[in-house]
Amino acid sequence: MQGRNKLMDDIGQIMTNAMGVAQGAKDEAETAMKSLMDRWLADRDFVTRDEFDAVRAMAQKARKENEALKLRIDSLETARKSKK
Repeated sequence: MQGRNKLMDDIGQIMTNAMGVAQGAKDEAETAMKSLMDRWLADRDFVTRDEFDAVRAMAQKARKENEALKLRIDSLETARKSKK
């Protein structure tokens, strides 16, 4: 009977060790994949969300300034035409 309990303990220990090895392999694979993805994204020259938002704000400001300048030019042209 003692031999049977020892056998079960050994099988339980082997299973526990196997699970530990599997978890370690999973963690290592996740780390490797994350590193690969980080390098791939860095090589693509993608911009961050903050950079995108900053450029977008600059473009919106420039668009408003262009609209204001167009209105000013239109009013100046109208005034010049009425003087002729």
